[in-house]
Amino acid sequence: MRLEDGTVVRSEAPTTTIAEPAGEGTPGWLRLVLAVASGVALALAFPPFGWEWTTPLAVATLTLACRGARPRMGALLGLVFGLGFLLLLLQWVRVIGVDAWLVLSLIEALFIAALGAALTLVTRLRWWPLWAAALWVGVEFARASFPLGGFPWGRLAYALDDTPMAALASLGGVPLVTFVVALAGNVLLWAVVASRRGPVPRVFAVAVAGALAFGGLLVPLPTEGSGFATVAIVQGNVPSKGLEFLGRARTVTRNHLEATEQLMREVRAGKLPKPDFVLWPENSTDIDPFTDAQTRSIVEQAVQTAGVPVLVGAVLDGPGPNYRRTTGVVWDPTTGPGQIYAKQHPVPFGEYIPFRRQLLPYIDRLQLVGRDTYAGTEPGKMRIAGYRVGEVICFEVAYDGIVREVAAGNNSQFLTVQTNNATYTDTGQPQQQFAITRLRSIEYGKATLVASPNGISGAIAPDGKIVAQSKEATRQVYVERVPLRTTPTLAARLGPVPEWVLSLAGLAAIVAALIRRRRPSAGGGPAGPKAQPTGGGSE
Repeated sequence: MRLEDGTVVRSEAPTTTIAEPAGEGTPGWLRLVLAVASGVALALAFPPFGWEWTTPLAVATLTLACRGARPRMGALLGLVFGLGFLLLLLQWVRVIGVDAWLVLSLIEALFIAALGAALTLVTRLRWWPLWAAALWVGVEFARASFPLGGFPWGRLAYALDDTPMAALASLGGVPLVTFVVALAGNVLLWAVVASRRGPVPRVFAVAVAGALAFGGLLVPLPTEGSGFATVAIVQGNVPSKGLEFLGRARTVTRNHLEATEQLMREVRAGKLPKPDFVLWPENSTDIDPFTDAQTRSIVEQAVQTAGVPVLVGAVLDGPGPNYRRTTGVVWDPTTGPGQIYAKQHPVPFGEYIPFRRQLLPYIDRLQLVGRDTYAGTEPGKMRIAGYRVGEVICFEVAYDGIVREVAAGNNSQFLTVQTNNATYTDTGQPQQQFAITRLRSIEYGKATLVASPNGISGAIAPDGKIVAQSKEATRQVYVERVPLRTTPTLAARLGPVPEWVLSLAGLAAIVAALIRRRRPSAGGGPAGPKAQPTGGGSE
Protein backbone atom coordinates (compact mmCIF):
# COMPACT_ATOMS: atom_id res chain seq x y z
CA MET A 1 0.00 0.00 0.00
CA ARG A 2 1.39 3.50 -0.96
CA LEU A 3 0.73 6.52 1.32
CA GLU A 4 0.23 10.07 0.06
CA ASP A 5 3.89 10.94 0.69
CA GLY A 6 4.99 8.02 -1.45
CA THR A 7 5.97 5.74 1.43
CA VAL A 8 5.29 2.10 0.72
CA VAL A 9 3.92 0.04 3.61
CA ARG A 10 3.79 -3.72 3.29
CA SER A 11 0.79 -5.34 4.85
CA GLU A 12 0.90 -8.97 5.88
CA ALA A 13 -2.11 -11.18 5.97
CA PRO A 14 -2.93 -12.42 9.43
CA THR A 15 -1.50 -15.87 10.03
CA THR A 16 -3.63 -18.57 11.51
CA THR A 17 -1.75 -21.34 13.25
CA ILE A 18 -3.25 -24.54 14.48
CA ALA A 19 -1.72 -23.93 17.84
CA GLU A 20 -3.31 -20.82 19.31
CA PRO A 21 -4.83 -21.94 22.58
CA ALA A 22 -8.40 -21.05 23.18
CA GLY A 23 -9.80 -20.18 26.55
CA GLU A 24 -7.25 -17.62 27.76
CA GLY A 25 -10.10 -15.55 29.12
CA THR A 26 -11.73 -18.45 30.97
CA PRO A 27 -12.29 -17.49 34.62
CA GLY A 28 -10.00 -19.20 37.10
CA TRP A 29 -12.89 -20.45 39.21
CA LEU A 30 -14.38 -22.24 36.19
CA ARG A 31 -11.04 -23.89 35.43
CA LEU A 32 -10.84 -25.10 39.03
CA VAL A 33 -14.35 -26.53 38.91
CA LEU A 34 -13.54 -28.36 35.67
CA ALA A 35 -10.31 -29.75 37.15
CA VAL A 36 -11.92 -31.05 40.34
CA ALA A 37 -14.87 -32.54 38.47
CA SER A 38 -12.62 -34.30 35.98
CA GLY A 39 -10.48 -35.71 38.80
CA VAL A 40 -13.54 -37.19 40.46
CA ALA A 41 -14.72 -38.52 37.09
CA LEU A 42 -11.39 -40.30 36.64
CA ALA A 43 -11.67 -41.96 40.05
CA LEU A 44 -15.11 -43.25 39.05
CA ALA A 45 -13.48 -45.10 36.15
CA PHE A 46 -11.75 -47.46 38.61
CA PRO A 47 -13.23 -50.25 40.70
CA PRO A 48 -15.41 -50.47 42.68
CA PHE A 49 -17.30 -47.96 40.48
CA GLY A 50 -16.11 -49.23 37.10
CA TRP A 51 -17.27 -46.35 34.86
CA GLU A 52 -14.19 -46.91 32.70
CA TRP A 53 -15.35 -44.77 29.77
CA THR A 54 -15.04 -41.65 31.88
CA THR A 55 -11.24 -42.05 31.56
CA PRO A 56 -10.71 -40.29 28.19
CA LEU A 57 -13.29 -37.66 29.09
CA ALA A 58 -11.57 -36.89 32.39
CA VAL A 59 -8.20 -36.61 30.67
CA ALA A 60 -9.63 -34.30 28.03
CA THR A 61 -11.32 -32.08 30.61
CA LEU A 62 -8.08 -31.58 32.51
CA THR A 63 -6.39 -30.52 29.27
CA LEU A 64 -9.27 -28.17 28.53
CA ALA A 65 -8.94 -26.56 31.95
CA CYS A 66 -5.19 -26.08 31.47
CA ARG A 67 -5.19 -24.76 27.89
CA GLY A 68 -4.45 -21.08 27.74
CA ALA A 69 -3.55 -20.87 31.43
CA ARG A 70 -0.18 -19.88 32.84
CA PRO A 71 2.02 -22.71 34.17
CA ARG A 72 1.47 -21.65 37.78
CA MET A 73 -2.28 -21.85 37.30
CA GLY A 74 -1.82 -25.17 35.49
CA ALA A 75 0.02 -26.56 38.51
CA LEU A 76 -2.88 -25.55 40.76
CA LEU A 77 -5.35 -27.13 38.34
CA GLY A 78 -3.33 -30.34 38.25
CA LEU A 79 -3.16 -30.37 42.04
CA VAL A 80 -6.92 -30.06 42.57
CA PHE A 81 -7.52 -32.58 39.79
CA GLY A 82 -5.12 -34.96 41.53
CA LEU A 83 -6.76 -34.48 44.91
CA GLY A 84 -10.24 -35.03 43.47
CA PHE A 85 -8.96 -38.18 41.78
CA LEU A 86 -6.74 -39.69 44.46
CA LEU A 87 -8.78 -38.91 47.57
CA LEU A 88 -11.61 -40.95 46.07
CA LEU A 89 -9.44 -43.63 44.46
CA LEU A 90 -7.37 -44.23 47.61
CA GLN A 91 -10.12 -43.90 50.18
CA TRP A 92 -9.25 -47.45 51.30
CA VAL A 93 -6.08 -46.06 52.90
CA ARG A 94 -8.34 -44.60 55.62
CA VAL A 95 -8.23 -48.05 57.21
CA ILE A 96 -4.63 -47.23 58.11
CA GLY A 97 -5.53 -43.70 59.18
CA VAL A 98 -7.06 -40.53 57.81
CA ASP A 99 -3.68 -38.83 58.07
CA ALA A 100 -2.05 -41.55 55.94
CA TRP A 101 -4.82 -41.22 53.36
CA LEU A 102 -4.45 -37.43 53.14
CA VAL A 103 -0.65 -37.41 53.03
CA LEU A 104 -0.40 -40.13 50.39
CA SER A 105 -3.05 -38.46 48.23
CA LEU A 106 -1.29 -35.12 48.48
CA ILE A 107 2.13 -36.54 47.60
CA GLU A 108 0.77 -38.30 44.54
CA ALA A 109 -1.27 -35.24 43.54
CA LEU A 110 1.93 -33.20 43.39
CA PHE A 111 2.98 -35.26 40.37
CA ILE A 112 -0.26 -34.36 38.63
CA ALA A 113 0.35 -30.72 39.55
CA ALA A 114 3.53 -30.97 37.47
CA LEU A 115 1.44 -32.50 34.69
CA GLY A 116 -0.97 -29.57 34.81
CA ALA A 117 1.86 -27.06 34.49
CA ALA A 118 3.32 -28.99 31.58
CA LEU A 119 -0.05 -29.15 29.81
CA THR A 120 -0.24 -25.35 29.74
CA LEU A 121 3.01 -25.39 27.76
CA VAL A 122 2.61 -28.28 25.33
CA THR A 123 -0.92 -27.30 24.29
CA ARG A 124 0.72 -24.35 22.53
CA LEU A 125 2.57 -26.69 20.19
CA ARG A 126 1.53 -28.38 16.97
CA TRP A 127 0.15 -31.87 17.46
CA TRP A 128 -0.48 -31.12 21.11
CA PRO A 129 -2.79 -34.13 21.69
CA LEU A 130 0.26 -36.37 21.14
CA TRP A 131 2.42 -34.47 23.58
CA ALA A 132 -0.31 -34.26 26.20
CA ALA A 133 -0.79 -38.04 26.04
CA ALA A 134 2.97 -38.64 26.28
CA LEU A 135 3.06 -36.46 29.40
CA TRP A 136 0.62 -38.81 31.13
CA VAL A 137 3.02 -41.70 30.51
CA GLY A 138 5.94 -39.70 31.86
CA VAL A 139 4.10 -38.64 35.01
CA GLU A 140 2.98 -42.20 35.68
CA PHE A 141 6.56 -43.36 35.22
CA ALA A 142 7.70 -40.80 37.79
CA ARG A 143 4.94 -41.74 40.23
CA ALA A 144 5.87 -45.41 39.94
CA SER A 145 9.51 -44.63 40.71
CA PHE A 146 9.63 -41.95 43.42
CA PRO A 147 9.69 -41.55 46.36
CA LEU A 148 10.61 -44.73 48.27
CA GLY A 149 10.30 -46.89 45.16
CA GLY A 150 7.16 -45.18 43.91
CA PHE A 151 3.42 -45.86 44.05
CA PRO A 152 1.92 -46.77 40.65
CA TRP A 153 -1.68 -47.12 41.84
CA GLY A 154 -4.15 -45.24 39.66
CA ARG A 155 -2.38 -45.42 36.29
CA LEU A 156 -4.95 -44.75 33.56
CA ALA A 157 -4.49 -48.22 32.11
CA TYR A 158 -5.50 -49.86 35.38
CA ALA A 159 -9.08 -48.66 34.89
CA LEU A 160 -9.44 -50.25 31.46
CA ASP A 161 -9.26 -54.02 32.01
CA ASP A 162 -12.82 -54.42 30.69
CA THR A 163 -12.40 -52.28 27.57
CA PRO A 164 -11.00 -53.00 24.09
CA MET A 165 -8.01 -50.79 24.90
CA ALA A 166 -6.78 -53.37 27.42
CA ALA A 167 -5.70 -55.61 24.53
CA LEU A 168 -3.08 -53.02 23.60
CA ALA A 169 -1.16 -54.01 26.72
CA SER A 170 0.04 -57.08 24.80
CA LEU A 171 1.68 -54.75 22.25
CA GLY A 172 3.32 -52.08 24.38
CA GLY A 173 2.51 -52.84 27.98
CA VAL A 174 0.66 -50.72 30.49
CA PRO A 175 2.31 -47.45 29.26
CA LEU A 176 0.90 -47.91 25.76
CA VAL A 177 -2.63 -48.33 27.13
CA THR A 178 -2.25 -45.14 29.15
CA PHE A 179 -0.92 -43.29 26.09
CA VAL A 180 -3.74 -44.46 23.83
CA VAL A 181 -6.58 -43.57 26.20
CA ALA A 182 -5.03 -40.16 26.91
CA LEU A 183 -4.54 -39.57 23.18
CA ALA A 184 -8.13 -40.56 22.43
CA GLY A 185 -9.41 -38.08 24.99
CA ASN A 186 -7.22 -35.25 23.71
CA VAL A 187 -8.07 -35.91 20.07
CA LEU A 188 -11.75 -35.66 21.02
CA LEU A 189 -10.99 -32.38 22.73
CA TRP A 190 -9.23 -31.12 19.59
CA ALA A 191 -12.39 -31.94 17.62
CA VAL A 192 -14.41 -29.82 20.03
CA VAL A 193 -12.13 -26.76 20.18
CA ALA A 194 -11.09 -26.72 16.50
CA SER A 195 -13.98 -24.45 15.64
CA ARG A 196 -12.20 -22.82 12.70
CA ARG A 197 -11.07 -26.00 11.04
CA GLY A 198 -14.42 -26.94 9.56
CA PRO A 199 -16.52 -30.09 9.91
CA VAL A 200 -14.31 -32.48 7.93
CA PRO A 201 -11.24 -32.32 10.21
CA ARG A 202 -13.48 -32.61 13.24
CA VAL A 203 -15.24 -35.68 11.90
CA PHE A 204 -11.83 -37.14 11.09
CA ALA A 205 -10.64 -36.44 14.64
CA VAL A 206 -13.68 -38.18 16.11
CA ALA A 207 -13.00 -41.17 13.84
CA VAL A 208 -9.37 -41.28 15.02
CA ALA A 209 -10.46 -41.19 18.65
CA GLY A 210 -12.89 -44.02 17.98
CA ALA A 211 -10.18 -46.07 16.29
CA LEU A 212 -7.91 -45.55 19.29
CA ALA A 213 -10.64 -46.55 21.72
CA PHE A 214 -11.78 -49.67 19.86
CA GLY A 215 -8.71 -50.65 17.85
CA GLY A 216 -7.83 -53.21 20.50
CA LEU A 217 -10.63 -55.37 19.16
CA LEU A 218 -8.31 -56.19 16.25
CA VAL A 219 -5.46 -57.36 18.50
CA PRO A 220 -5.35 -61.17 18.76
CA LEU A 221 -5.14 -62.52 22.32
CA PRO A 222 -4.48 -66.27 22.01
CA THR A 223 -5.21 -68.43 25.03
CA GLU A 224 -4.18 -71.92 23.96
CA GLY A 225 -1.13 -73.36 25.67
CA SER A 226 1.38 -76.16 25.22
CA GLY A 227 -0.20 -78.34 27.87
CA PHE A 228 -1.91 -77.60 31.18
CA ALA A 229 -1.25 -77.53 34.89
CA THR A 230 -3.98 -78.24 37.42
CA VAL A 231 -3.70 -75.92 40.41
CA ALA A 232 -5.81 -75.49 43.53
CA ILE A 233 -6.32 -71.99 44.95
CA VAL A 234 -7.16 -71.89 48.66
CA GLN A 235 -8.83 -68.92 50.35
CA GLY A 236 -9.17 -69.94 53.98
CA ASN A 237 -10.59 -66.67 55.38
CA VAL A 238 -9.41 -64.73 58.45
CA PRO A 239 -10.96 -63.94 61.83
CA SER A 240 -11.35 -60.17 61.32
CA LYS A 241 -10.51 -57.25 59.05
CA GLY A 242 -8.75 -53.89 59.23
CA LEU A 243 -5.43 -53.53 61.02
CA GLU A 244 -6.28 -56.53 63.23
CA PHE A 245 -7.12 -58.75 60.25
CA LEU A 246 -4.98 -61.69 61.35
CA GLY A 247 -6.63 -62.00 64.73
CA ARG A 248 -4.99 -65.07 66.19
CA ALA A 249 -2.27 -65.78 63.65
CA ARG A 250 -2.43 -69.56 64.05
CA THR A 251 -6.17 -69.43 63.42
CA VAL A 252 -5.46 -68.13 59.92
CA THR A 253 -3.08 -71.03 59.24
CA ARG A 254 -5.59 -73.54 60.64
CA ASN A 255 -8.30 -72.06 58.42
CA HIS A 256 -6.14 -72.80 55.39
CA LEU A 257 -5.43 -76.29 56.68
CA GLU A 258 -9.16 -76.94 57.06
CA ALA A 259 -9.89 -75.56 53.59
CA THR A 260 -7.16 -77.80 52.14
CA GLU A 261 -8.59 -80.82 53.95
CA GLN A 262 -12.04 -80.04 52.53
CA LEU A 263 -10.48 -79.71 49.07
CA MET A 264 -8.90 -83.15 49.27
CA ARG A 265 -12.10 -84.75 50.53
CA GLU A 266 -13.82 -83.45 47.39
CA VAL A 267 -10.91 -84.70 45.27
CA ARG A 268 -11.20 -88.18 46.78
CA ALA A 269 -14.96 -88.10 46.21
CA GLY A 270 -14.35 -87.35 42.53
CA LYS A 271 -15.98 -83.94 42.72
CA LEU A 272 -12.75 -82.10 41.86
CA PRO A 273 -9.66 -83.11 39.89
CA LYS A 274 -6.48 -83.70 41.87
CA PRO A 275 -4.23 -80.64 41.68
CA ASP A 276 -0.55 -80.71 40.72
CA PHE A 277 0.09 -78.21 43.49
CA VAL A 278 -1.81 -76.00 45.91
CA LEU A 279 -1.54 -72.20 46.16
CA TRP A 280 -1.92 -70.59 49.57
CA PRO A 281 -2.02 -66.79 49.97
CA GLU A 282 0.37 -64.27 51.45
CA ASN A 283 0.30 -64.35 55.27
CA SER A 284 -1.34 -67.77 55.32
CA THR A 285 1.14 -68.24 58.13
CA ASP A 286 2.20 -65.06 59.91
CA ILE A 287 4.46 -66.99 62.29
CA ASP A 288 7.73 -68.41 61.01
CA PRO A 289 7.19 -72.17 60.46
CA PHE A 290 10.94 -72.72 60.56
CA THR A 291 11.19 -71.52 64.15
CA ASP A 292 7.72 -72.22 65.57
CA ALA A 293 7.04 -75.95 65.98
CA GLN A 294 3.26 -75.60 66.25
CA THR A 295 2.96 -73.56 63.05
CA ARG A 296 5.26 -75.97 61.22
CA SER A 297 3.10 -78.88 62.33
CA ILE A 298 -0.03 -77.24 60.88
CA VAL A 299 1.70 -76.52 57.57
CA GLU A 300 3.13 -80.03 57.28
CA GLN A 301 -0.25 -81.56 58.08
CA ALA A 302 -1.78 -79.55 55.23
CA VAL A 303 0.99 -80.53 52.81
CA GLN A 304 0.69 -84.22 53.71
CA THR A 305 -3.08 -84.02 53.33
CA ALA A 306 -2.69 -82.48 49.88
CA GLY A 307 -0.03 -85.01 48.87
CA VAL A 308 1.38 -82.42 46.43
CA PRO A 309 3.55 -79.33 46.86
CA VAL A 310 1.97 -76.29 48.51
CA LEU A 311 3.20 -72.74 47.84
CA VAL A 312 2.86 -71.33 51.35
CA GLY A 313 2.75 -67.60 52.05
CA ALA A 314 4.97 -67.35 55.13
CA VAL A 315 6.45 -64.54 57.18
CA LEU A 316 10.00 -65.63 58.10
CA ASP A 317 12.26 -64.22 60.80
CA GLY A 318 15.48 -62.41 59.98
CA PRO A 319 18.00 -61.62 58.86
CA GLY A 320 18.86 -60.69 62.43
CA PRO A 321 16.43 -59.76 65.22
CA ASN A 322 15.12 -56.54 63.63
CA TYR A 323 13.87 -57.87 60.31
CA ARG A 324 11.40 -60.29 58.80
CA ARG A 325 10.72 -61.47 55.25
CA THR A 326 7.44 -61.83 53.39
CA THR A 327 7.87 -64.98 51.33
CA GLY A 328 6.43 -67.74 49.25
CA VAL A 329 7.83 -71.13 50.29
CA VAL A 330 7.51 -74.25 48.14
CA TRP A 331 6.70 -77.03 50.62
CA ASP A 332 6.93 -80.56 49.24
CA PRO A 333 5.20 -83.54 50.95
CA THR A 334 8.36 -85.65 50.54
CA THR A 335 11.32 -83.29 50.76
CA GLY A 336 9.79 -80.56 52.91
CA PRO A 337 10.44 -76.83 52.44
CA GLY A 338 12.51 -75.87 49.42
CA GLN A 339 12.69 -72.84 47.17
CA ILE A 340 11.82 -69.47 48.74
CA TYR A 341 10.85 -66.21 47.07
CA ALA A 342 11.19 -63.09 49.26
CA LYS A 343 9.09 -60.06 48.38
CA GLN A 344 11.29 -57.49 46.64
CA HIS A 345 9.15 -54.39 47.13
CA PRO A 346 7.84 -54.09 50.71
CA VAL A 347 5.23 -51.39 51.25
CA PRO A 348 6.57 -48.26 53.01
CA PHE A 349 4.80 -47.66 56.34
CA GLY A 350 2.92 -50.93 55.87
CA GLU A 351 5.76 -53.45 55.92
CA TYR A 352 8.64 -51.23 56.93
CA ILE A 353 9.01 -47.78 58.43
CA PRO A 354 11.25 -45.29 56.64
CA PHE A 355 12.86 -42.87 59.08
CA ARG A 356 11.81 -45.17 61.92
CA ARG A 357 13.83 -43.48 64.63
CA GLN A 358 12.46 -40.04 63.78
CA LEU A 359 8.80 -41.01 63.33
CA LEU A 360 8.04 -43.60 66.02
CA PRO A 361 8.06 -41.11 68.92
CA TYR A 362 5.30 -39.12 67.19
CA ILE A 363 3.12 -41.77 65.51
CA ASP A 364 2.23 -44.57 67.92
CA ARG A 365 0.25 -46.45 65.24
CA LEU A 366 3.51 -47.31 63.45
CA GLN A 367 4.31 -49.69 66.30
CA LEU A 368 1.80 -52.07 64.67
CA VAL A 369 4.23 -52.57 61.78
CA GLY A 370 6.65 -54.36 64.09
CA ARG A 371 9.92 -55.44 62.57
CA ASP A 372 10.81 -54.06 59.16
CA THR A 373 10.35 -56.33 56.17
CA TYR A 374 13.68 -57.12 54.55
CA ALA A 375 13.49 -56.82 50.76
CA GLY A 376 14.43 -59.80 48.62
CA THR A 377 16.84 -59.41 45.74
CA GLU A 378 15.94 -62.31 43.42
CA PRO A 379 12.92 -62.50 41.09
CA GLY A 380 10.21 -65.05 41.80
CA LYS A 381 11.19 -67.65 39.22
CA MET A 382 9.80 -70.70 40.99
CA ARG A 383 9.88 -74.36 40.05
CA ILE A 384 6.80 -76.12 41.43
CA ALA A 385 5.72 -79.66 40.55
CA GLY A 386 7.84 -79.43 37.42
CA TYR A 387 6.28 -76.18 36.18
CA ARG A 388 7.98 -72.81 35.74
CA VAL A 389 5.91 -70.38 37.78
CA GLY A 390 6.33 -66.59 37.90
CA GLU A 391 5.62 -65.49 41.45
CA VAL A 392 4.88 -61.97 42.74
CA ILE A 393 3.47 -60.95 46.09
CA CYS A 394 0.61 -58.50 46.60
CA PHE A 395 1.31 -54.87 45.57
CA GLU A 396 4.27 -56.01 43.46
CA VAL A 397 1.80 -56.80 40.68
CA ALA A 398 1.45 -53.05 40.07
CA TYR A 399 5.19 -52.56 39.39
CA ASP A 400 6.22 -53.13 35.78
CA GLY A 401 9.81 -54.20 36.40
CA ILE A 402 9.05 -56.80 39.05
CA VAL A 403 6.37 -58.47 36.93
CA ARG A 404 8.52 -58.28 33.79
CA GLU A 405 11.35 -60.18 35.50
CA VAL A 406 9.20 -63.27 35.92
CA ALA A 407 6.58 -62.95 33.17
CA ALA A 408 8.67 -62.36 30.06
CA GLY A 409 9.08 -65.31 27.69
CA ASN A 410 10.51 -68.56 29.02
CA ASN A 411 10.88 -67.29 32.56
CA SER A 412 7.48 -68.75 33.42
CA GLN A 413 4.59 -70.75 32.00
CA PHE A 414 1.98 -68.96 34.12
CA LEU A 415 1.87 -66.48 36.98
CA THR A 416 0.85 -66.61 40.62
CA VAL A 417 0.04 -63.68 42.90
CA GLN A 418 0.03 -64.34 46.63
CA THR A 419 -1.72 -61.41 48.20
CA ASN A 420 -3.30 -60.26 51.43
CA ASN A 421 -6.12 -57.75 51.11
CA ALA A 422 -7.71 -58.57 54.46
CA THR A 423 -6.81 -55.14 55.84
CA TYR A 424 -8.93 -53.58 53.09
CA THR A 425 -12.01 -55.79 53.09
CA ASP A 426 -15.08 -53.98 51.69
CA THR A 427 -13.09 -50.87 50.70
CA GLY A 428 -12.67 -51.43 46.94
CA GLN A 429 -8.91 -52.03 47.13
CA PRO A 430 -9.14 -55.79 46.39
CA GLN A 431 -11.15 -55.05 43.22
CA GLN A 432 -8.58 -52.48 42.10
CA GLN A 433 -5.73 -54.93 42.56
CA PHE A 434 -7.59 -57.72 40.76
CA ALA A 435 -8.13 -55.36 37.79
CA ILE A 436 -4.39 -54.66 37.67
CA THR A 437 -3.73 -58.40 37.68
CA ARG A 438 -6.08 -58.91 34.74
CA LEU A 439 -4.11 -56.36 32.74
CA ARG A 440 -0.87 -58.22 33.54
CA SER A 441 -2.33 -61.43 32.11
CA ILE A 442 -3.08 -59.60 28.87
CA GLU A 443 0.29 -57.87 28.81
CA TYR A 444 2.24 -61.14 28.94
CA GLY A 445 -0.34 -63.52 27.47
CA LYS A 446 -0.25 -65.81 30.51
CA ALA A 447 -2.79 -67.16 32.94
CA THR A 448 -2.59 -65.75 36.45
CA LEU A 449 -3.73 -67.35 39.69
CA VAL A 450 -4.45 -65.15 42.70
CA ALA A 451 -4.70 -66.36 46.30
CA SER A 452 -5.81 -64.09 49.15
CA PRO A 453 -6.68 -65.05 52.75
CA ASN A 454 -10.19 -63.62 52.43
CA GLY A 455 -10.62 -62.21 48.89
CA ILE A 456 -10.31 -61.58 46.11
CA SER A 457 -8.85 -64.90 44.95
CA GLY A 458 -9.34 -66.34 41.50
CA ALA A 459 -8.02 -67.37 38.12
CA ILE A 460 -7.50 -65.17 35.06
CA ALA A 461 -7.08 -66.45 31.50
CA PRO A 462 -4.22 -65.25 29.24
CA ASP A 463 -6.64 -62.86 27.49
CA GLY A 464 -7.63 -61.25 30.80
CA LYS A 465 -11.01 -62.92 31.12
CA ILE A 466 -12.03 -63.99 34.62
CA VAL A 467 -12.21 -67.77 34.99
CA ALA A 468 -12.94 -67.79 38.72
CA GLN A 469 -13.36 -65.02 41.28
CA SER A 470 -14.11 -65.38 44.97
CA LYS A 471 -16.18 -63.18 47.20
CA GLU A 472 -14.58 -61.28 50.05
CA ALA A 473 -14.64 -62.53 53.65
CA THR A 474 -15.53 -66.10 52.67
CA ARG A 475 -13.81 -69.47 52.52
CA GLN A 476 -13.52 -70.65 48.92
CA VAL A 477 -11.41 -73.16 47.01
CA TYR A 478 -10.92 -73.48 43.25
CA VAL A 479 -9.20 -76.10 41.12
CA GLU A 480 -8.31 -74.74 37.69
CA ARG A 481 -6.62 -76.06 34.54
CA VAL A 482 -4.00 -73.50 33.63
CA PRO A 483 -2.66 -73.24 30.04
CA LEU A 484 1.12 -73.26 29.86
CA ARG A 485 2.40 -70.43 27.66
CA THR A 486 5.93 -69.22 26.94
CA THR A 487 5.41 -67.41 23.62
CA PRO A 488 6.41 -63.81 24.37
CA THR A 489 4.03 -61.00 23.53
CA LEU A 490 5.35 -57.94 21.71
CA ALA A 491 5.14 -56.10 25.04
CA ALA A 492 7.42 -58.69 26.61
CA ARG A 493 9.92 -58.29 23.77
CA LEU A 494 9.91 -54.50 23.95
CA GLY A 495 10.15 -54.34 27.73
CA PRO A 496 10.46 -50.75 29.05
CA VAL A 497 11.18 -49.23 25.61
CA PRO A 498 7.65 -47.83 24.97
CA GLU A 499 7.58 -46.13 28.36
CA TRP A 500 11.02 -44.59 27.85
CA VAL A 501 10.23 -43.36 24.32
CA LEU A 502 6.89 -41.84 25.29
CA SER A 503 8.25 -40.26 28.46
CA LEU A 504 11.14 -38.71 26.56
CA ALA A 505 8.72 -37.45 23.90
CA GLY A 506 6.73 -35.66 26.57
CA LEU A 507 9.89 -34.19 28.07
CA ALA A 508 11.09 -33.04 24.65
CA ALA A 509 7.73 -31.33 24.08
CA ILE A 510 8.14 -29.38 27.33
CA VAL A 511 11.61 -28.26 26.27
CA ALA A 512 10.33 -27.22 22.83
CA ALA A 513 7.48 -25.26 24.39
CA LEU A 514 9.84 -23.45 26.79
CA ILE A 515 12.17 -22.53 23.93
CA ARG A 516 9.27 -21.23 21.87
CA ARG A 517 7.97 -19.27 24.86
CA ARG A 518 11.29 -17.45 25.23
CA ARG A 519 11.92 -16.86 21.51
CA PRO A 520 11.83 -13.15 20.56
CA SER A 521 8.98 -12.21 18.24
CA ALA A 522 8.89 -9.79 15.29
CA GLY A 523 7.33 -7.12 17.48
CA GLY A 524 10.52 -6.60 19.51
CA GLY A 525 11.13 -7.82 23.03
CA PRO A 526 10.76 -11.33 24.42
CA ALA A 527 7.16 -11.75 23.31
CA GLY A 528 6.39 -8.62 21.35
CA PRO A 529 3.58 -6.22 22.23
CA LYS A 530 0.48 -8.19 23.16
CA ALA A 531 1.85 -11.26 21.39
CA GLN A 532 -0.41 -14.26 21.29
CA PRO A 533 1.10 -17.65 22.07
CA THR A 534 1.58 -19.79 19.01
CA GLY A 535 2.32 -23.40 18.30
CA GLY A 536 0.02 -26.23 17.47
CA GLY A 537 -3.35 -27.43 16.78
CA SER A 538 -5.72 -25.90 19.26
CA GLU A 539 -8.22 -24.37 16.92
